[in-house]
Amino acid sequence: MILKNKYLLPIFLFTTLLFSQKRKEYKVHTIAFYNLENLFDPEDDPLTFDDDRTPKGKDRWTYDLYAHKIKNMARVIAKIGTDVSNNAPAIIGVAEIENRKVLENLTIDSSLVSNRYDIVHFDSPDRRGIDVALLYQKAFFKVKKAQKYELIIYDKTTNKRLYTRDQLLVSGYLDGDLIHVIVNHWPSRRGGETRSQYKREKAAALNKKIMDSLFTDDPYAKIITMGDLNDTPNSPSIKKILATKKHIKDVEIKGLYNPMEQLAKKGIGSLAWRDQWSLFDQIIISKEFLTSDYSSYQYYKAGIYNPSYLITATGRYKGYPYRSYTNGSYSYGYSDHFAVYIYLIKEKK
Repeated sequence: MILKNKYLLPIFLFTTLLFSQKRKEYKVHTIAFYNLENLFDPEDDPLTFDDDRTPKGKDRWTYDLYAHKIKNMARVIAKIGTDVSNNAPAIIGVAEIENRKVLENLTIDSSLVSNRYDIVHFDSPDRRGIDVALLYQKAFFKVKKAQKYELIIYDKTTNKRLYTRDQLLVSGYLDGDLIHVIVNHWPSRRGGETRSQYKREKAAALNKKIMDSLFTDDPYAKIITMGDLNDTPNSPSIKKILATKKHIKDVEIKGLYNPMEQLAKKGIGSLAWRDQWSLFDQIIISKEFLTSDYSSYQYYKAGIYNPSYLITATGRYKGYPYRSYTNGSYSYGYSDHFAVYIYLIKEKK
């Protein structure tokens, strides 16, 4: 079925005058998140269930296909947010990556090598071996501290431990401003949304615990939590546990603003499933990014990176994100998710 989304055009249109004024008066950085859809190398890792993504596995995952996938992912990352920031993301969280090696290969691709990205990555206990990570341009961001937080959940029926992705916290200085970035990939909806809801609520509780500890140290902490949450902006995990707000005016100290909620209300999505758009990929920010003090970085705009080349052009999945694997074979696409991003701006001195 052809899936249509009337919001596939760029979300924010700027007049020439406004755009030139912002570029003159403000530094602009893009902060992004992108689910890279199973970015595995072709080597067999005996400690994880990655057999499908090997040359002899079900997916016939060869080094040539891997090289093509790397090039496609790098091409996308290099373009996210460039309409306003004129640069690839200063910071980008990623999900569904197998290990540090694939990130190293990604950052030295010709599309990204000049950006001099560095990597924050920890192996997580996910049974498939997929992790989250943070890439950052060393020219703009300096890491102060990085640590992972293990999400411990159990199957309600068997009471067996379910091994999933850790949550990654990176604190550092963006052009001298201390910010904290949490990268997430919450448990999927496998088995049904309702039956799996408790897993994502556990993930949200861990996320809130991390943020509460940061707010205890500094009630005015600048926090960005991002990721593939496998829930929508209106899901209980986000609205009730994280207690996000839809409107900036409603956000109080230690509170959180979710710019993705208004996008979702307009029918905008980052992935499609059964002919419906969902906005699982989100970037949520704390109160201190919402002030009028532009001597430090403040929130400006949010968007979804969905240019035409990332959209399936023909066939059954016309209008869907142009994914890299379809119907059991490599389709030479990109990802089954669109990237999401925000712009942060700061007055030039």
